[in-house]
Amino acid sequence: MIEIIIGTNRPGSNSKKVAAQILEIFKQQGTSAQILDLAELPPDIFSPLAYAEKPAVFATLSGRVLDASGLLIVSPEYNGGIPGVLKYFIDMLKFPESFESKPVAFVGVSAGIWGALRPVEHLQQIFGYRNAFIYPARVFIPGVFQEIGTDGRLKSADLVQRLTEQAKGFTDFAARLNSGHKDAKTQSLV
Repeated sequence: MIEIIIGTNRPGSNSKKVAAQILEIFKQQGTSAQILDLAELPPDIFSPLAYAEKPAVFATLSGRVLDASGLLIVSPEYNGGIPGVLKYFIDMLKFPESFESKPVAFVGVSAGIWGALRPVEHLQQIFGYRNAFIYPARVFIPGVFQEIGTDGRLKSADLVQRLTEQAKGFTDFAARLNSGHKDAKTQSLV
């Protein structure tokens, strides 16, 4: 299962709209995927006590990341960086197993002309540090307010095509990596 993580908890976000379209693309390609919406984070996770002991209600979201065959993160750009809630979510997940050898891909969403290049590059640093396998084909969506129609969908056929190509390539990337890890684990048990 590929988890599509919406990198913000802002109500009605453009990242959520893009993530919904990406989910459709995965399903059209026959790939098992679902959305993990940071708006669903339990309020208890924001208690200072959560650093020492995670609230029980967080276990479901944490488990979804652990069990995922790959993560595709849709991140907006907030003040030249990633949203604080996304970094906090990453920090609350189990270390090191949450991202160790996990296939990860990125889509950047911004109002500006660079399509969230800075946040995506920052995420690549974070996930590289956490030993994830980063899929190199990133998709950037600049000028998102002009790119999303009144129906909440991307208007540009070119952007949809890039997301479609990324989804296919990432599915193959994750499948190859996951089968390779299973083979390596099996060999180590023999």
